[in-house]
Amino acid sequence: MLSIFPTAPHLHQAATQLAITFNLSVVDKPNFPFLLHLTEQRLELHNSKTGPIYVDFVNGALGYRNSSGRKQPLAKAIGLKHGNNPTVLDATAGLGRDAFILAGLGCQVQMVERSPVIAALLYDGLQRFKNPTNLQLIHQDTQNWLPTLALQPEVIYLDPMYPHRKKSALVKKEMQILQTIIGEDIDASTLLTIALNHANKRVVVKRPKWATSLNDITPTFCINSVNTRFDVYLT
Repeated sequence: MLSIFPTAPHLHQAATQLAITFNLSVVDKPNFPFLLHLTEQRLELHNSKTGPIYVDFVNGALGYRNSSGRKQPLAKAIGLKHGNNPTVLDATAGLGRDAFILAGLGCQVQMVERSPVIAALLYDGLQRFKNPTNLQLIHQDTQNWLPTLALQPEVIYLDPMYPHRKKSALVKKEMQILQTIIGEDIDASTLLTIALNHANKRVVVKRPKWATSLNDITPTFCINSVNTRFDVYLT
């Protein structure tokens, strides 16, 4: 379990509240290989291999990606059309990048994240983004939480950790760090089966271009981008 290190004494109370919310702990010294730092500006995941990892819905590459609008492959895969903004459940939210893009395009998006560390980073990002009304964080395990919903989401979006590929370049260091902390999505196939039973209109799975379809289930159709593929299953 990772801990939170408040970088200034007056941040200790805020760090304690975060720790209680996400079942983490608070430490007084940064003597750990992986550690959440609560700074004046934001919550950051620190490690020995990369710079700090954090969620930023305000600045950076997300704004650029959002500018391509409904013509981008993600939007097409979700089914965004003129006058149609489906409700989307991002069942493997990660750092929330795709969820943010879909919310910016008008979708009502629920981000579900089971990792307490990643959920804490998402929560901090939303707080700094002033909690947009159409982007919501759910700190749950999707497999357990999804069957309890009374109202099925129109679209369920899955972006599981990419499978290993022999003789390939290493994945980005940021992704390596996240895989080290939260592990691989070994239950992704099970999650797809559950999603197919609970999506009102479609399930969309993000995959590397070279990977086989998840669970070897043939999608209804695919939307391709440069390095990735969106497998679309109409329910």
